[in-house]
Amino acid sequence: MAEEMKIGEVAHYFSKINVAAVKLTGDLKVGDKIHIKGHTTDLEQNVDSIQIQHDSVQKAGKGDDVGIKVQDHVRTGDEVFVKI
Repeated sequence: MAEEMKIGEVAHYFSKINVAAVKLTGDLKVGDKIHIKGHTTDLEQNVDSIQIQHDSVQKAGKGDDVGIKVQDHVRTGDEVFVKI
């Protein structure tokens, strides 16, 4: 099993557009494989796009609030990990 490093937490989930707002505590870039884990959440996917203030970016870091398109429902407070 690949190692994982916590890089943030879901601050909000926008169900109509399947986007998770994530407060980052680490680095994230397009192409990274992430794992979102919570009480009832267990989702692994690749990051296809990252947005900051509705602008697409290739990477983001600690302290950034980003939007990530997700393949399934996630919940506020879910932890976001990146595969390393």
